[in-house]
Amino acid sequence: MVEKSTVIVADGEFPRHRVPLQYLATATSIICCDGAARALVEAGFIPDAIVGDMDSIDSALSERFSDRLFRDPDQETNDLTKAVKWAVAKGLTNLVILGATGKREDHTIANISLLAEYVLLADLVMVTDNGIFTPLPGPASLASFPGQQVSVFSIVPGTEITSSGLRYPLVNRKLLNWWCGSLNEATGNEITLTFRSGRVIVFQKHA
Repeated sequence: MVEKSTVIVADGEFPRHRVPLQYLATATSIICCDGAARALVEAGFIPDAIVGDMDSIDSALSERFSDRLFRDPDQETNDLTKAVKWAVAKGLTNLVILGATGKREDHTIANISLLAEYVLLADLVMVTDNGIFTPLPGPASLASFPGQQVSVFSIVPGTEITSSGLRYPLVNRKLLNWWCGSLNEATGNEITLTFRSGRVIVFQKHA
């Protein structure tokens, strides 16, 4: 069951899988980056806010949604970061990010890595057509299911991680590169990761 959340739509590939689309359908509010507005509207959804530097939205949509455009000219952050910070400033801290992967691999890597910063601001996940990325600022347990494909990424190299509920256990394992904790598998209905410091991002494939 998908929990209702504020959904942020980034300007990557628009979701097609039922899970991210269900998040959109049940969203309490929808915030989109300016470049994602066209795809969102064409999919039948109406944004509650459009955030960004407004260099990627066409004039027709700018005029149609002029009452909900929030321009942020900061060139030191991308539009996804602008949208997350805007949501947090409005007191919206239960967030689901969609459309943040695809199109360009460098954008995909950057957006995934930014989760390690966003988790210090809000309770959030990134949902793709393949699975869910969950950033962890500390030890945590995540619901799973037997056979679920799981990857663990350490944003801070050298973080020692111990796991339970994974087919290939991590025991005080230092993940020195992003591939080191990838391609694992859940053995039951919960996985637990323990680490003293650092930040970790977990990917769990959809059923």
